[in-house]
Amino acid sequence: QVQLVESGGGLVQAGGSLRLSCAGSGKIFGITSMGWYHQAPGKQRELVAERTSYGSTNYADSVKGRFTISRDNAKDTVGLQMSSLKPEDTGVYYCKIATAYHDYWGQGTQVTVSS
Repeated sequence: QVQLVESGGGLVQAGGSLRLSCAGSGKIFGITSMGWYHQAPGKQRELVAERTSYGSTNYADSVKGRFTISRDNAKDTVGLQMSSLKPEDTGVYYCKIATAYHDYWGQGTQVTVSS
């Protein structure tokens, strides 16, 4: 089964930027959407940004204007450019690649924003 691997997390000061990337270990066919989710400490996992196979995007209100999701169709990778980071953005970020039959999840990458 294809595995997703995220990279790019780390520690950054408030106002800084990070870029996350997610790649699969193999080809995934029939992708319907790619997305990023955020799980803050002690909270449920929530959608941050999503990009459908048609190119439409959806962002959580809390990140609009600060985060940008991108997709490399040829490589089946998805990125998340995060700018103007805030302490409340701290948490684990997971990527998800969805098909009609299965959702693939990465193991998560930690992002810590210091004030």
